[in-house]
Amino acid sequence: MPSLFRRIGLAVGCLKPPTKENRVIFVDNKPPLQHETYIPQKYCDNQIITSKYTLWNFLPKNLFEQFHRIANFYFLCVGVIELLIESPVSPATSILPLIFVITTTGIKQGYEDWLRHKSDKEVNNRPAWVLRGDRFVEIRAMDIQVGDIVKVHINHSFPCDLVQLSSHDPSGDCTVTTANLDGETNLKTFISVPATKNMQTEDDLSTVKATIECQQPIADLYKFIGRITVEVPNQQSEKVCQPLGAEHVLLRGSRLKNTPFVHGCAIYTGQDTKMAINSKFKIQKYSKVERAMNTFLICFMILLLLETSLCLGLRYYTEAQPTLQNSWFIRLDNHLTARQAIEDFLIFAVLFNYIIPISLYVTIEVQKFIGSMFFAWDIKMYDDGTEQAAKANTSDLNEELGQVEYLFTDKTGTLTENDMQFRQCSVNGTKYIEVGGLVCEKPDIPGVQPQPVSTLTSDMEWFFTVLALCHTVRIEKAADHQINGIVDFDTSDYDFEYQASSPDEKAFVDACRRYGVVYLGVKDDHQEVKVKGKVHRYKQLHVLEFDATRKRMSTVVQDEQGNIYLLCKGAESAILCNATSGNVTKALQHVNDYAMLGLRTLVISQRKLSEEEYEKFDHELTSARKALENREEKLAEVFNTLESNLQILGATAVEDRLQDGVPETIEALRMAGINVWVLTGDKEETAVNISYSAGHFKPGAQLLRLTQLREWEECSHLIQQHRQAIESSSKDEETFALVIDGASLSLVIRTETNQDQEHKQRGDELHSLCHMCQAVLCCRMSPIQKAQIVQLIKHGKDNPVTAAIGDGANDVSMIQEAHVGLGVMGKEGRQAVRCSDYAFARFRFLMRALFVHGHLYYVRIATLVQYFFYKNVAFITAQVYFAFFSGFSAQSIYDSFFLTFFNITFTSLPILIYGLFEQHIPPDKLMEMPKLYKKIRKNAMLSPGQFIKWNLLGIWHSVVLFFGCIFIFKDGLPLSGDGVTYGIFSMGTLLISMTVLTANLKLYLETYYWTGVTHFAFWFTMLGYVSFILMYSGLIMPSLFVDLQNMYWVFYALYSNASAWFAMLVLMFIALLPDIVLRTCRDTFSSSRQKPENNRVRALSGSDTSYFIDQDVENIPLNNPQGPVQPVKFTPRPGSLKNSGESI
Repeated sequence: MPSLFRRIGLAVGCLKPPTKENRVIFVDNKPPLQHETYIPQKYCDNQIITSKYTLWNFLPKNLFEQFHRIANFYFLCVGVIELLIESPVSPATSILPLIFVITTTGIKQGYEDWLRHKSDKEVNNRPAWVLRGDRFVEIRAMDIQVGDIVKVHINHSFPCDLVQLSSHDPSGDCTVTTANLDGETNLKTFISVPATKNMQTEDDLSTVKATIECQQPIADLYKFIGRITVEVPNQQSEKVCQPLGAEHVLLRGSRLKNTPFVHGCAIYTGQDTKMAINSKFKIQKYSKVERAMNTFLICFMILLLLETSLCLGLRYYTEAQPTLQNSWFIRLDNHLTARQAIEDFLIFAVLFNYIIPISLYVTIEVQKFIGSMFFAWDIKMYDDGTEQAAKANTSDLNEELGQVEYLFTDKTGTLTENDMQFRQCSVNGTKYIEVGGLVCEKPDIPGVQPQPVSTLTSDMEWFFTVLALCHTVRIEKAADHQINGIVDFDTSDYDFEYQASSPDEKAFVDACRRYGVVYLGVKDDHQEVKVKGKVHRYKQLHVLEFDATRKRMSTVVQDEQGNIYLLCKGAESAILCNATSGNVTKALQHVNDYAMLGLRTLVISQRKLSEEEYEKFDHELTSARKALENREEKLAEVFNTLESNLQILGATAVEDRLQDGVPETIEALRMAGINVWVLTGDKEETAVNISYSAGHFKPGAQLLRLTQLREWEECSHLIQQHRQAIESSSKDEETFALVIDGASLSLVIRTETNQDQEHKQRGDELHSLCHMCQAVLCCRMSPIQKAQIVQLIKHGKDNPVTAAIGDGANDVSMIQEAHVGLGVMGKEGRQAVRCSDYAFARFRFLMRALFVHGHLYYVRIATLVQYFFYKNVAFITAQVYFAFFSGFSAQSIYDSFFLTFFNITFTSLPILIYGLFEQHIPPDKLMEMPKLYKKIRKNAMLSPGQFIKWNLLGIWHSVVLFFGCIFIFKDGLPLSGDGVTYGIFSMGTLLISMTVLTANLKLYLETYYWTGVTHFAFWFTMLGYVSFILMYSGLIMPSLFVDLQNMYWVFYALYSNASAWFAMLVLMFIALLPDIVLRTCRDTFSSSRQKPENNRVRALSGSDTSYFIDQDVENIPLNNPQGPVQPVKFTPRPGSLKNSGESI
């Protein structure tokens, strides 16, 4: 029976057929002859759809999404109830505001989706050239199908994901920019498989018979597993099977450069392309303010339930009294039924439901959307060097920037420039240093001037040749040095530029060129290197790509004499353990010496392979690369086997200097109460030195280490020792810094396979130790370990708000794991920027992002939320009071039009403008005084105490205004000289007028920053309310809108005498008196408005170097060649601070 239902579901399209593990694609959609009965598999078309709605489903789908919000659904229920029962107020009071909110949000979302439709139409209708028969024809890009052979011309984007078959270059290579995918601006080389690279004409392609087997589409841009089987022409029995990897796949969104054309076979189309899959991948994050707001809504719903139940009980109690039972003018039904009780309950619920602010969500949405634009418009976060402005990828987390308690930062490219400069090297146990662009032998005696090396020794010559061969660098030459798109190598050694995805590799080949070993690029599958004016050719047999697990990369080359070498470079921990020859001891000593200077180190090694060893390796590697299942594991096994028995050649040391303002920024973050953790893949000594230089570790801090541990018992014992050392410290001012490496961390962190209680306890032990340290440094970290560290702190006992900042693809995991992800627009591509929530060009801009934007965002949104609940309490609580004076008859004190427009017009504009422009403290003072950031953390302005304070003020306002009106109107005393008395509608009009004015004046008292827009919002709202009520009370409204003309001329009659004006002014003053007192005390005693004592700190974040002026803040050199030194006091010269980006 289940199988029958499944077949029916598949037939009608309700169920999707099971997806195969791999897909088989016939090139040009021509299956081999043995597949005469072949039924082609259905794949999605190449139509890109980024829109959410269509013309037919917009209304139901958008309404369904909007009513997922608790407030919208609540008011929908209230509106339906008002239509079903004998409501005390017009159903329009709930339905009209709901329609306004739903319509406003729907128009906004509809317009955004229309823009997406417009963009989709443009992309889908772009021309594409597809092979049909024996010639290429032009079709729409959306009509491309899986298996089609597509021709792409220079400077055109790829219309889908293609496996490259051939190109204009006889070598089958092409150059591509992937800036639209990952932001990397350097050009990348993609290759064709040897079996198809010579198929350059239409005739060749029309006769090709090939099959591609590959994995189903995944989100990883840098991973592809597949193989292609090609039938060799004129030899039908012979088939060539070759592996396919990421270097063979041209992704949609990338663009062809420097190559006239390329041919490819479509493998993923439309929504299956990696670009489309990545566009859908987004982790939903919620701010603390949003969570607090939902809690407040639940509290008010409970309050509504209590108020309704109380009034319902008192109603039945009152009706049971003898005085009402014997009253001839009140008809009472003594037979109470369940239906009547439910209806009465709903009547009171409708009467009091306005305590829930209906326009809260739409106001917040508009405020966040517009507010996020200010982040990108901030000229002080614009980097002149790279001409890049800050960027907000989301508006949902604006206020979370003001709540950060832990900051996790990458080192390379985030704290440093990621501009690598070759500084020193060790060759066969001898140290060399670069001075003035010349390689010099480094003397053992300090202070002795190094002497340039006149002629490279054979060891040095081979060492630099290995550096010039072991990489993935490509050459970029000017157009006049290219012939038909092919690079001409017969040019000057300095007439071209190196393009590399790794700044380290570019530093190596640049240094080699300075020393006379010039890498000339690849020609006819051979790498060419010029040494002493002579060009040597090395056949590149294999490239073993770098990965974070192995921490090394290798190339296999064959020299002109037929010798085969494995050339390998990587971290010392990954190379030295596999070494069997060479000066291992000296290499390790020199690597440690370089690390103490804060330099990045790599160890260089080689292995000479015999013909038998190479053939065996080639067979194993080819088999592993052809595998569709467990390819990565099989490749890793082959790599580890080959990268053994290594001969150590030497080591390198490159410098990556700190960015400007890093020490000042870290010190300011520390003063703001933010715990800064540095997470890096560098070795321990390098990372520690950089931490000192960056000010992450203060001079004199006692270092605690959890490194090179292999057993948990040893790790736990050391954690306990460190905790005891901190607890027993006698000096209050003594600081501690913790250093932990990836190997030790793996013993502690819970993983998908280690989710037991024991690992949770281990994490708690580590967390408690980290909490006691002023700074934490994690070195030798893999990308996943970075995310695990963030997760460990994020889910700690106090649930702190975390932020992670990085610039590379290896930082994406921790950026997405943290509450707030920050990207730095560095030189390692833009994947971190693309996956982040906010991005900017320099680390020092972090101060302004948190201290100014984050602080102001939070204060604005927190006040907005509190104000919305306050004004509704002040407004609707009067209904509860009036129930006691109306015998709990559910009579409304307000006219229905007042209930309708109070939230959406009478009090909405000023608070929106406040949420956009308020600056309760000037930005320059927020930068000068980082300690102000502490005062708003832990959601301080939305704490239970603040929530109670705001709502007590709302209750006070309602008490004063309502009972003041009762005092005025009691006993029907006339207020005018003609003896005319006023009734309930006059009282309601006076009450709503005072409530509207009081609520707006309350916001007036909360405002510190007045602009022309702010003044306009207040005066427009006040005058708008008066104009509305004059029109509403002065005209006879159509019966379509009102049944009875209860409000006709009420306003004119009420305010025609001075008593009403006098009473209104007195009652409003009494109501606002506590607010005036609170504002006076806040301005008088708030330390945030006093002048900073003794210029404690002045944080300067302009284009010049930033400094702190503080007796307690000590400055140390950023990159001292002799290692950390004793701190010195710094006194700026007069006038040196005048050109700062921030005013003093």
